[in-house]
Amino acid sequence: EGVAGLGEGLQPPSTAPLPQASPLTRSFELDYEENCFRKDGAPFRYISGSIHYARVPRPAWRDRLLKMSMSGLSALQVYVPWNYHEPLPGVYDFSGDRDVEAFLDLTAELGLLVILRPGPYICAEWEMGGLPAWLLWKPDIVLRSSDPAYLAAVDSWLHVLLPKIKPRLYQHGGNIISVQVENEYGSYYACDYEYLRHLLGSFRALLGSEVLLFTTDSTRVEELRCGTLQGLYATVDFGPGSNVTEAFGAQRWVEPKGPLVNSEYYTGWLDYWGEAHASTSSAQVAQGLEHMLRLGASVNMQVVSWYMFHGGTNFAYWSGADFKDQYKPVTTSYDYDAPLSEAGDPTEKLFAIRTVISKFQPLPVGPMPPATPKYAYGWVALRKVSACPKGCAAPAWHCPAAPHPSLSLQYANLLDVLDVLCPSGPIQSQFPLTFEAIKQAHGFVLYRTQLPRDLLHPATLGAPPHSVCDRGYVMLQKEYQGTLERDGQTTLRVMGRTGDTLDVLLENMGRISFGANISDFKGLLGNLSLDSSLLSNWLIYPLNIDSAVQQGWPHATLPKSSSGGRAGPAFYTGTFETPGIAWDTFVKFPGWGKGQLWINGFNLGRYWPRCGPQQTLFVPGSVLHVGRPNNITVLELEGAAHTPSLLFLDRPLFNRTLSRSTMATE
Repeated sequence: EGVAGLGEGLQPPSTAPLPQASPLTRSFELDYEENCFRKDGAPFRYISGSIHYARVPRPAWRDRLLKMSMSGLSALQVYVPWNYHEPLPGVYDFSGDRDVEAFLDLTAELGLLVILRPGPYICAEWEMGGLPAWLLWKPDIVLRSSDPAYLAAVDSWLHVLLPKIKPRLYQHGGNIISVQVENEYGSYYACDYEYLRHLLGSFRALLGSEVLLFTTDSTRVEELRCGTLQGLYATVDFGPGSNVTEAFGAQRWVEPKGPLVNSEYYTGWLDYWGEAHASTSSAQVAQGLEHMLRLGASVNMQVVSWYMFHGGTNFAYWSGADFKDQYKPVTTSYDYDAPLSEAGDPTEKLFAIRTVISKFQPLPVGPMPPATPKYAYGWVALRKVSACPKGCAAPAWHCPAAPHPSLSLQYANLLDVLDVLCPSGPIQSQFPLTFEAIKQAHGFVLYRTQLPRDLLHPATLGAPPHSVCDRGYVMLQKEYQGTLERDGQTTLRVMGRTGDTLDVLLENMGRISFGANISDFKGLLGNLSLDSSLLSNWLIYPLNIDSAVQQGWPHATLPKSSSGGRAGPAFYTGTFETPGIAWDTFVKFPGWGKGQLWINGFNLGRYWPRCGPQQTLFVPGSVLHVGRPNNITVLELEGAAHTPSLLFLDRPLFNRTLSRSTMATE
């Protein structure tokens, strides 16, 4: 969601820190007479690009920012996802990849200005639009409104975040020139001006009276009516296919004077599971930029913000979902067909944009940093622990005669390791409880009950429409029966005996971030039934898989014998060693269904090659080890190939969508 504009006499970005002038001499403000921004009193426009630090591993921050600077950008747009930093009420995390202050300080070191977008709602196709799932512990809360419970949580968060931001404002010697309040609020149903007024008061109280505060909305009049407020400068967003004059005319409807600002000029688009890979031509993007910049040169001072300039990756469970007549979860890759690829490599689109920028301002001196090195580590097999093929006593992965001598191999049915994944034991409930009711934010919850009677003939196991959020993997006596889906298949035919164990593993595919009321509860939202008779007496297991994997499971434990077949939820593990390097790579899943991948305890996100379009997951070199084994853990949900293996490539595969008879995300 954005590249922003150019300045008269603006010097190209440098690698030197911003000059530490006296705060009294530094200003960034609106000029309603000349319809421009003024920086330190001089007319100013800039070209900026969006980057999300939460989608980029910290070791890669400098590389991505330097490439953005060398592209001719003078500023960055930066979202702050609230839920990334406050995982539980009053529990804050600003360490490691979450160190937003370190990220902002690095932007200043590289001479880049920042347009900060701290929400509290950000959209960004991020889980729940950046709002913490724990807000839904109060089921009747009205998000993004003047609901007192919601405002209390927002105020608490802002009192933690904004004091970290204030000393980095341009007026205080920092590099943050403006701050967005909320995001595209006009597209939300609430249209609550009291909420916007409350945010305006909080931002002013915590950041001071001088900082430039603004809003962003689409060019639709009804959205500008609900998303704007006096005291917040109104900007718009639109893409290359829009009529630029009409789009800026919409901004003029709400802001008759002041600079024209496209806060999100779309360089590409996001991908949804089950749909084709989105792309936008380099020529179209470059032509649109040149049109806007020429308009700015001849009409007034106007700003362009590229969304995205670098998209990155939805690691772990952070991808969100849209709601457009149905639930549409976003892929793990957030490549966005952006000028810098998911792996941070300059693309043809970047050089086309750079050429356009060079017509309006000098480019930084020096070469564009090259693409990061990639390596195809090849095939890695994942299978049960087996004896040495030559008959020696050593396990196969220690024997030089084995086909993969660097591999250790293991397999375990998920139902056999509930004691590891849920050490506190299950919660008992007559009827199913949501993720939020048991305070589980992400991942997986297992629901278990017993058949109340003999089913000698196939009976219908069914769920009410839209009550399986988002996918339910059904096992009867540990045998996989099939999958129930949020907007797809809601019934299965089953047979069994009284007392047989029925398990349903529920997967949260990401909470809605845009397109509907975003109170997106997860789990079983309704009662399951057998031939219309409600099932009751449930044991509910909130699974903490990530904690177990990060603590070394299952690699640090002896293998267990495992029950059940290869279909249904199961863990596969293996190890591989790199040839003395730790370069970026991409992992492909030949013959796998759907699941989650960890390497060395780092959750790389969801894979779903049977659905597409994404066929590979990006593996940053920074998560790999050199000189010791790299531990792979795969949770396969539907069923792996007979001889499960992974293939590590030196390039991604995006655009392949396979048809399926049932798919909740199509």
